[in-house]
Amino acid sequence: MSGHAARGWAESDRWTAPASQLDLGPVVAALRDLRRTSHRSRYGDDAPPELPSRRALVEVLDGLIGALFPRHFGPPGLASDSLDAYVTIALTTALKSLRNQVRIALELVAVDDGESALADVRARDIVARFAADLPEIRRLLESDIHAAYEGDPAATSLDEVICCYPGVAAVVRHRLAHGLHVLGAPMLGRIISEIAHSLTGIDIHPGAVIGERFFIDHGTGVVIGETAILGARVRLYQGVTLGARRFLTADDGTLAKAYPRHPILGDDVVVYAGATILGRITVGQGSTIAGSVWVTSDVPPGSTITQAKARQETFDAGGGI
Repeated sequence: MSGHAARGWAESDRWTAPASQLDLGPVVAALRDLRRTSHRSRYGDDAPPELPSRRALVEVLDGLIGALFPRHFGPPGLASDSLDAYVTIALTTALKSLRNQVRIALELVAVDDGESALADVRARDIVARFAADLPEIRRLLESDIHAAYEGDPAATSLDEVICCYPGVAAVVRHRLAHGLHVLGAPMLGRIISEIAHSLTGIDIHPGAVIGERFFIDHGTGVVIGETAILGARVRLYQGVTLGARRFLTADDGTLAKAYPRHPILGDDVVVYAGATILGRITVGQGSTIAGSVWVTSDVPPGSTITQAKARQETFDAGGGI
């Protein structure tokens, strides 16, 4: 469907089904019944709430990233004396749309009418604080870009790193998503993380705390869980998982939420391709985790963990992982 046609469908108050040689009536009716059942289980007899828009957030990201790096992601041929004007326009447009998306997300989780009525005020405050944080986000990203350039002998320039590296693309979006997450818009942070995941193959939960000069080399298949904490100058390669080892359950048998369950990596830790680090364990400063290793217990600072050592530690502990 063309963009024009898609907008027309989205903006129509009344919908007319196109002619079709297939008899879609039973399919449409069955889907309608399933929607109604799902709706009643979620909202009862109330009207369904508005949902945040992934498409709108893609546009917000484009504007924010263009404002952070106007020479790389702004319009072609942007003159140096026009940079501030472009950044002002890009931020104004992106932040206005972001405020609307934050409001929608807050209304979605509001517990009563009073909280829902305050959603716009809270959205304004969140976006204002987010805008004030953008210079610090840009500073952190500058450190990440330099880490990527200095950590990859194939990198020929900082411009190449900014424009081409999937790890940098993922980290740019993570730092924006994390900013929204900590300010009280976690659903928007999660949508942004999934946009980055789709774009790069790198899955970083917006709740993960990541220090400066972070570098993901190659990147495809990297997974970083919600409560992971990474120090400064950490380097990960493709296929690395920083995950949970087991999940706690509540009294009713459902999975418990919001508790520390992912690894802590100290400063200057390097984790090579395919390594899996599970549970709320600490990998000490300056340690190296070799490729394809499973690590489920604390690693002292300055250690080098290889497959043989990991296997021996597991057997000595008296069981499998």
